Amino acid sequence: MLLIYTQKITPRITYIFKHICLRILGIEVSFTSVVEELIAYNGPKLSYGKQPMGNEFFIQSHGLLLQQGFESEDIIVKPWEDTKCFFSVSDKSALPFDIFSASFYLLSRYEEYLPHVKDEIGRFPATESLGFTEGFLKQPVVDIWAYKFKDVLLESFPSLLFPSKKIIIHNIVQAREPFAYRQKGFFRSTIGFANDIFNFRIKNLTKRTRVILGLMKDPYNTFNWLIATIKKNKVKLSVFFLLGEATVFEESLNTNRKKFRMLIKFISDYKEVGLVFSFASLKDNELQKKEKLQMEDITNRSLKSSINDQYLVNLPDIYRNLVEIEIENDFTMFYDKIVGFRAGTCTPFLFYDLDYEIKTPLKIHPVSITTNAFKGKNTDEINKTVDEVLASVEKVNGTFTILFSNKDFYASEENKIWRTLFSEKLQQYE
Repeated sequence: MLLIYTQKITPRITYIFKHICLRILGIEVSFTSVVEELIAYNGPKLSYGKQPMGNEFFIQSHGLLLQQGFESEDIIVKPWEDTKCFFSVSDKSALPFDIFSASFYLLSRYEEYLPHVKDEIGRFPATESLGFTEGFLKQPVVDIWAYKFKDVLLESFPSLLFPSKKIIIHNIVQAREPFAYRQKGFFRSTIGFANDIFNFRIKNLTKRTRVILGLMKDPYNTFNWLIATIKKNKVKLSVFFLLGEATVFEESLNTNRKKFRMLIKFISDYKEVGLVFSFASLKDNELQKKEKLQMEDITNRSLKSSINDQYLVNLPDIYRNLVEIEIENDFTMFYDKIVGFRAGTCTPFLFYDLDYEIKTPLKIHPVSITTNAFKGKNTDEINKTVDEVLASVEKVNGTFTILFSNKDFYASEENKIWRTLFSEKLQQYE
């Protein structure tokens, strides 16, 4: 148990100390604002504030954790050992910066509450983020800082015990379009045939015909291969299906069809099934509830995990809605086409609502890599980037979460890299 003394115990302080100490490092913490308790405590302890009271282990506060609401911060990022840091403090502190304020700034997505330019869909662009502009987006800096904090703690409290941890691999497969040609229904199939003919896509027309006639397997239906691969090990897998209206006509599917529902049931027998909330439902809470109930009706299980369509995270409203309908896990914390750690961490964390200044029960699972980020990249570039990110996560015993599509696994030369990554490299971690 690590005792934390601070003059004022705020929701921000308890939130971020518990994330760093408990979620990342695995040690329990307790809090006090009574000096006598700090003095009387014989175990590992530290004080957090503007000034130390004596010669105790001290982390100097920047002040962000005592504030309420949000306002623009003047941030100067500095190099620190093999990483970067901000919110520098004096040399009285055991660390050269306020690790807790800096971590809170990143985890709460503080910068996404401030005025910023949005992309055409309404998303916060990676190029607007501190991690991107200062060149630390590909590092799980919060976890790196936490382990450096651990080293400093052990220098002062060698008897402090930390549990052993190891990297966790969590594969995410988004199945927005589980079938390329089958299960589309007469109208959608007719439109598909007409488009192929009009655009002279003869190869596609032939393939569509063979699949619909049952002479060829649908290329996007890679789920048997998926399940056969993961049956052999304990690597985590979640598969997400879209039940609402797709934003692209070609991806639309009659989700009431028996074979589609049977596919979802088949997956749920082996691994977790989650829901891709349709773009329309992200602005319509009642529609969102309807889609959730529809998925629960198919699986006969409570829906726990979701991804937002178009990867829209409009803080705080969208996450607030997920809390309201009792979604437990969100997997939308990433940038679609840029590799990195949007919230600066590779450890799942609870959503903190800056408007209400409360910690919520919604757990955010940061995704560091999407296959969509490698469009146009060659195999060597992909392998190099994946290896770098994997190594950075393994170094801090975090969770490596990668987002695939079911389309990434149909047998082709282009997809060989993804099939190998999923079935070989990532299956080595158990």
